[in-house]
Parts: sequence; C-alpha cells; structure tokens
Amino acid sequence: MDEALKENLMGALENVIDPELGIDIVNLGLIYDVDLDDEGLCTVTMTLTAMGCPLSAHIEADVKRALADIPEVKEVKVDIVWSPPWGKERMSRYAKIALGIPD
Repeated sequence: MDEALKENLMGALENVIDPELGIDIVNLGLIYDVDLDDEGLCTVTMTLTAMGCPLSAHIEADVKRALADIPEVKEVKVDIVWSPPWGKERMSRYAKIALGIPD
C-alpha cells in the first residue's frame, strides 16, 4: 500500500470520534496500524482507552462506516488489541490540548 493511500485511510479514521472523550481515535492514539491487501481487505489494528469499554461495538461500526467510502476498500476488519497498552503518551498534541492534559 502506498503512503498516499495510507494517509487517506488515516484521514477517514479521523472522522471517528470517541463518544466519551469527544476526540477522534487517530489523535487519541488508538490506531496502531492500518493495512490494505490486494483484495481490498482493510485491517485496522487499534485499541481502546479502557478494557471492557461499553462503546467498543459503536466505535468499531464507526470505523467500518468511515472506511466504506474509500473505493479501494472492499471489506474492513477491526482488530482490537491490548498490547501495547494505550496511554496518554500516544495522544497527539492536539488531543492533549483539547482534553487539558499537560505534555
């Protein structure tokens, strides 16, 4: 997958807002990887801010919806992982400022 397509995928994922924090999942640092194979299967490897998050199904559905408009994507698979664990150091500067978290 070329870099421009990966940026396009990540840009689409910036439209997925964590319902509890009100910040997109990319700037929160929840996306660990995005890959697209030759058959159009897009695999999103991500985590959540807390294990057992009650909104995980909602976020997963939003990820699939956000990527559905990209012509190269035929199917989306979301892999939620817990290693490495998420921490505030994964957040972008924008997300930290928005949430009032010091750098």
